[in-house]
Amino acid sequence: MFDAPAPGPMFRCLAVASALSLLSSCADTPAQKAASAPLPQVSQPAPKVPVAPAQAAPAVMPAISFSAWRDDFRREALASGIDAATFDRAFAGITPDPSVINADRSQPEFTRPVWEYLEGAISPYRVRKGQALLAEHTATLDAIEQRFSVDREPLVAIWGMESSFGQFMGDKSVIRSLATLAYEGRRPAFAHAQLLAALQILQHGDIQPGSMLGSWAGAMGQTQFIPTTYNSHAVDFDGDGRRDIWNSSADALASAAHYLQASGWRKGQPAALQVQLPQGFDYAHADGDIRKPVSQWQALGVQLGPQDNGLAGEPASLLLPAGHRGPAFLVLDNFRAILKYNNSSSYALAVSLLGERFDERGQLTGSWPRDERPLSRSERVELQESLAAAGYNPGAADGIIGANTRKAIRVYQQRLGWPADGYPTLELLRQLRGGR
Repeated sequence: MFDAPAPGPMFRCLAVASALSLLSSCADTPAQKAASAPLPQVSQPAPKVPVAPAQAAPAVMPAISFSAWRDDFRREALASGIDAATFDRAFAGITPDPSVINADRSQPEFTRPVWEYLEGAISPYRVRKGQALLAEHTATLDAIEQRFSVDREPLVAIWGMESSFGQFMGDKSVIRSLATLAYEGRRPAFAHAQLLAALQILQHGDIQPGSMLGSWAGAMGQTQFIPTTYNSHAVDFDGDGRRDIWNSSADALASAAHYLQASGWRKGQPAALQVQLPQGFDYAHADGDIRKPVSQWQALGVQLGPQDNGLAGEPASLLLPAGHRGPAFLVLDNFRAILKYNNSSSYALAVSLLGERFDERGQLTGSWPRDERPLSRSERVELQESLAAAGYNPGAADGIIGANTRKAIRVYQQRLGWPADGYPTLELLRQLRGGR
């Protein structure tokens, strides 16, 4: 099942991808030690078709009018170095966007199973399109690899995941969206900082206000960067004097490569290895906090493919995207670098597999538990409340299956004598409902 990404450096896109999982993705400043962070619970970054109407969080209206807020913000922006002409041009005709607030407050009740997400992410069309673009942009990708030491296949996979290779970048005014969220969103301080960064981009001359378009949460361009990430990692790779991630695929790809490089990417190494687990395996090892050299996983009976030789000393964690009944993966440092782009294990897995499909690899050998539906948001909340009532300390009942909830599930599974994979299922919830 999919749950919201855990908070952390990737708590970008106005934390939308974390709490709501409504946004495709974007990128924020990578942590200095990206590879040491625990893996998040498997999560879906972008359900495309809601299964049920979204639930809205209670609205808290601002104490001042939008015009009064804008005037206050203008004074702050000018004091921080934004010139008056840039500000006034950017805010000309800007009013709050009700659709942005509605999206910000929405909480989808249902999400798709991981296998449906991956099937959509790694569609035959996306594979063919990516292969064609790899051939079309060979010279640019050669230069990007040489400069940033980031492999082209996962880079193009991110391009496909973020904007369908530049086809869908969002059509909302970034200034209007961020101003709306800074004025009456759930996380105004975050939006406030992004709005100042967006004004800096305009003042630099990389884009004009009318062309600065993106998602409702302010993610921009073919790589879906938020403004602060743009300012720190966007690159003018085509040499025209502007960092243009909207219209220049070279700038967009190089900017994403720059970000992955800063996140600790290791050229020539895989992100995820599909593995086979032995009979009687202790599934409690499938914990993002547990990292072992690949050789130690092999000593536990984990079987790698013949193409995965030479990785014995590399640290890896075991990922079970659908619990013990589904495929198993060892995920390495590059997987964690992708998580800095979008803090969702399902997204990182999709990027890894899509990049391999471009090279005629990445076919799954394991089968998915298609007879098992993911828990809805309200059922996840009920599961957490029931675990807490039974004394298992899952943390806040917020519907997000994070590390504390997974540990509580493992302890309860062990009590039941079940495989302790920490994966929430309907049968587990039924057991809790029955007081067993």
